[in-house]
Amino acid sequence: MHDLPPLHTLPAFEAAARLGSFLAAAEALHLTPSAVSHRIRLLEEHLGQSLFERRHRAIALTAAGRRYLAVVRDTLLRLDEASAELRAPEKTRLRISAAPALGSKWLVSRVAAWQQQHPETEFSLGTATSLAPLLAGEADIGLRYGEEEWPGLLAWKLFEERVFPVCSPALAAQLQTPSDLDRVRLLRHPLLSWQRWFAAAGVKHAEPKEGPLYEDALLMLEAAVAGHGVALMAETLAAPYLAEGRLSRPFAADCPDRSFYVVAPPAVQEKRGAMDFIRWLVRSAKAT
Repeated sequence: MHDLPPLHTLPAFEAAARLGSFLAAAEALHLTPSAVSHRIRLLEEHLGQSLFERRHRAIALTAAGRRYLAVVRDTLLRLDEASAELRAPEKTRLRISAAPALGSKWLVSRVAAWQQQHPETEFSLGTATSLAPLLAGEADIGLRYGEEEWPGLLAWKLFEERVFPVCSPALAAQLQTPSDLDRVRLLRHPLLSWQRWFAAAGVKHAEPKEGPLYEDALLMLEAAVAGHGVALMAETLAAPYLAEGRLSRPFAADCPDRSFYVVAPPAVQEKRGAMDFIRWLVRSAKAT
């Protein structure tokens, strides 16, 4: 490392070799032709070798120049790549575990919007309904449906949900009053109470014990679309289906239920970019 050439001479040499002219190299480097010529002569003196044959209005690489050019080009390319890497913003990597329906119907579009403004953020997205990935340190941020208590985790409320029945338009046409639900299949979810909704609708009805039980709200939504029964569903998840006309809401009655939360282990506070993303999600939910 004690006999390095003058480093400022190398771009002049590479440009002249590539463009075949000191004048063209000068224009490319925003130098004068005499400055380019001077730098190349300085490099040749340092090496003790002629790198170019000077001809009338033309230059050509010598054999030594061709050998040296291969090394110089590789060196300059590697320096350029290393410099670009150092100048680039440090990557932020966030692992998100979302309840399947909320992940597909709400989160995915938010992640895309965040990445447009923060391209340095890389996401790993997965689905789960339990808290296991968060408690085991396999996810940085979770989106879950539940009550206010989240032992061992930090929590931020996204939506205070209201729930109501939804079904296919064809099935909705057969339902005139909430009592008509006795004649159809009720699709069940372990976190949603039909009995609570019936009370809000002014109908005495016990919690149904029969009918398909869906742990995944997204599957239950698709079952309702297919006409397999009436689903009790949170407004946030039902809204896209209602807007598209794939589902109908046969009754106006609704009732409060659990809420959607962002949850995360306390260590998330030390994770680069994580808190900014969480706060943005909460603001986005309030604006929905």
